[in-house]
Amino acid sequence: MKIILVGASGTMGSYLTNAFGREHDIIRAGRKGADIQVDITNPASIESMYQQVGPFDALVSTAGPTYVGPWKNLNNETFRTGIEGKMMGQINLVLIGQHFINTPGSFTLITGVLTYEPQKHFANASAANAAVEGFVRAAAIELAPGLRINAVSPSVLESSPQYFPYFPGEVPTTMQALEYAFRKSLFGAHTGQVIKP
Repeated sequence: MKIILVGASGTMGSYLTNAFGREHDIIRAGRKGADIQVDITNPASIESMYQQVGPFDALVSTAGPTYVGPWKNLNNETFRTGIEGKMMGQINLVLIGQHFINTPGSFTLITGVLTYEPQKHFANASAANAAVEGFVRAAAIELAPGLRINAVSPSVLESSPQYFPYFPGEVPTTMQALEYAFRKSLFGAHTGQVIKP
């Protein structure tokens, strides 16, 4: 399969590139350190990425900037970090990508435990995650026949201990569990699902 992996240089993206790269043709996309440069907050940049890649079989997104910080600093401007990044960035990956993807094909987006278990300083991420999950459920009933869409919703990653203090009581998601959640979305028959590793 020809898989576009957006966010390829991050913790999740790097791991998944190595995991899937042994079996499939991975096109690494991201703001830096990737095969193709893309800024998901810019629809023209997303369009350019797809034009460069051409027809593909699946898209995986591990990207989605959000604002992390104290509640008192949230305002229209800071909140738009997650709206333009994790929410609209990923939604546009699908809205634009549906015109380039092969049939059958699939989109897998990233959300997270903050949708259901909010934590201090992460209100922006919680809202963006919930919006993306709602979009996934709705898109699944309207995408063209043969196209699937799911979201993967991990907890804090075991390989990111610097974030553990922000997620008290949460059991970290192992990288292997993360990989298999993405495998379920990529290679299974599910659509419209939020897959929790």
